Amino acid sequence: MPNPAASLSSAPAPAPSPTSPPPSASSDRPRPCPACSAAIDPDPRFTAWCPACEWNLVPAEEAAEECAKNAKVVARERAASERTERLFEEVVAGRTGTTRRDWLAASALAAPVHAVTVVVAGAALWLLVTGNTPLRCLGALLLAVAFLLRPRLGRVPSGAGVLSRADAPALYGLADRVAAELGAPPVGVIRVDEDFNASMAVVGLRRTSVLTLGLPLWEALDDRQRIALLGHEIAHRVNGDNRRGLWLGSAMRALAHWYDLARPRERTRGGYGVVALLSLIGDYLGNAFLHLVSRLPYRAYLLLDRLTARAGQEAEYRADGLGARVASSEAAGGLLRTLLLGPAAGTVTMRLRAEIQSRPRSGRRDAAAGPDADALWPQLREHLAAIPPLERERLLRRSRQDGHAVDASHPPTHLRLALIAQRPPLPATVTCPRSEATTIAAELAPHRTRIARTLLAG
Repeated sequence: MPNPAASLSSAPAPAPSPTSPPPSASSDRPRPCPACSAAIDPDPRFTAWCPACEWNLVPAEEAAEECAKNAKVVARERAASERTERLFEEVVAGRTGTTRRDWLAASALAAPVHAVTVVVAGAALWLLVTGNTPLRCLGALLLAVAFLLRPRLGRVPSGAGVLSRADAPALYGLADRVAAELGAPPVGVIRVDEDFNASMAVVGLRRTSVLTLGLPLWEALDDRQRIALLGHEIAHRVNGDNRRGLWLGSAMRALAHWYDLARPRERTRGGYGVVALLSLIGDYLGNAFLHLVSRLPYRAYLLLDRLTARAGQEAEYRADGLGARVASSEAAGGLLRTLLLGPAAGTVTMRLRAEIQSRPRSGRRDAAAGPDADALWPQLREHLAAIPPLERERLLRRSRQDGHAVDASHPPTHLRLALIAQRPPLPATVTCPRSEATTIAAELAPHRTRIARTLLAG
């Protein structure tokens, strides 16, 4: 089931092999394209393709995977792509705004989701108070069921990766300036993790905002693009995304949890004889029943997602625009282009990890204790900076062809870039002086080392 949590990253194309040679000039001379005879000058580290006719834009093995999709999946993806294109045209024309009918339908669908938990909990309490011993046992069972079915509000994170305001005053200060510029409340908690990603969530009964910054993505950006990243994520507090609200957001998370509870499980028991046969029959019957039960929350989730998808995509476009307002249109575009390089970033970790593992056992150092962890981030930045314009163009066109996005709430990356390019260029309203950037880097230094160790340890 799709994840209702919002995120920013996109991964439309595979990365080069982890055994790719270090950056170097192309060793191949220009040669004719097999399809149109146009001259192409491939870089041996990346996929050879033709910008003129887009020959090999999608390598053969990946194209075969696309062809293997069944007709229903293809039709569903085509319909979603058409809706996305229509919405983009409406946004460009200024005809935005989620229809009231969709909002009312989504809110009405969320009502029985919340009502189920209330009814089960109420019945459980009534049986516990008024029932006899057997009914009280049933009430205790229903109370446990109500606990499992409760809406998931999330919880404020703690532990490794969480930065307090005392630990990172400069980073919080920059985030506060971005929030003030956007008219958003200050961020409650900032945490960092190992993903090439970023997200904003509002969790708990007190609705605390949690900004998660993937350190690999943060390290791949320049100072202006980092402000664009903060602007995009903080903008989700003010961009009218009703999927993040308490009513709809908790209903979507509850349906996802219900499906996870009810979905069939793989059979793990084995053996021979009559007992094994009866066990196998029981597994099949049980999974058939669970399949039927899980269809209801699954279909309800898909319907709720469909009703709110337009609002989610509009909110992402607005978040991109607000990110451009605080950091400049150029920085916002650079952020989106960097998101296309996510698979390439993973290549650096794989290569360095393979290098560590290839050392003689007696000479291996623990990546968590040696200089290998410190070498990861410079290598990441150097590798991404060395990706040639031709490969960056391929990734962008691949995104356009695939219509790739994080989930239904995110428009394809190429459309987000196109919208920024069509609007008048905006200057930055929030800047980060070099001294402040140096301070933020020092605040993140312990987490850089810890996350690098985690990535290298696999």
